[in-house]
Amino acid sequence: MSYIQYETEGAVGILTIDRPKALNALNSEVLADLDAAIDAVDTNVIRALIITGSGEKSFVAGADIGEMSALTKAEGEAFGKKGNDVFRKIEAFPIPVIAAINGFALGGGCELSMSCDIRICSENAVFGQPETGLGITPGFGGTQRLARIVGVGMAKEMIYGAKNIKADEAYRIGLVNHVYPAEELMAQAKKLAATIAANAPIAVRHAKEAIDKGLQVDIDKAIVIEEKLFGDCFETADQKEGMGAFLEKRKEKNFINQ
Repeated sequence: MSYIQYETEGAVGILTIDRPKALNALNSEVLADLDAAIDAVDTNVIRALIITGSGEKSFVAGADIGEMSALTKAEGEAFGKKGNDVFRKIEAFPIPVIAAINGFALGGGCELSMSCDIRICSENAVFGQPETGLGITPGFGGTQRLARIVGVGMAKEMIYGAKNIKADEAYRIGLVNHVYPAEELMAQAKKLAATIAANAPIAVRHAKEAIDKGLQVDIDKAIVIEEKLFGDCFETADQKEGMGAFLEKRKEKNFINQ
């Protein structure tokens, strides 16, 4: 995985896209490395994952235009599928994924960030889907996830107009949860990940599954999904530990993911 760096800090995994000379642009090799890196995360140990980009300028500046420029119609569709398959894997990953967006998040970079559960960014971050200005549409889920996150009207304005927005506007429209000075971004990402990782892993995973699956169906079906996942938490060691700690009025909890 020459384009991905992976490290762990306790129960938090940190995955860094490492192609700084190309502003971490996504070509086929980077996508393959990202796919393999996600598969290699040990979710029995890791309870929250951070995805970021190397350097101070860019999270991911987009898909590699040099590679895309010569694609045929069939090759373009296959390249879109390759990106979509990886990003869908991230979106459906059993543990929460945080995008720590350190600069440009354009095209495929914006789409990668939207496949994560939570997005936080640095003050110098820039978001956008510039594809229509290049003669193509967003191809890695941008037409689908952006509208779901910020609303149809704003998504259409950004996509039709190939319009970039800065960090403060991304926060205003709900594309990101928080904006931090660049030098604080990773510390804040790790703090958020550690907060998540400190809670019962089974409960956190079930909550993610309930939210994501419930949003795809009507409310009556959604609450049935919630009921099942709620019930599945009972009789686990972590449920007994969490409720036991509450009843015993102790702050210390030992969640063992069982």
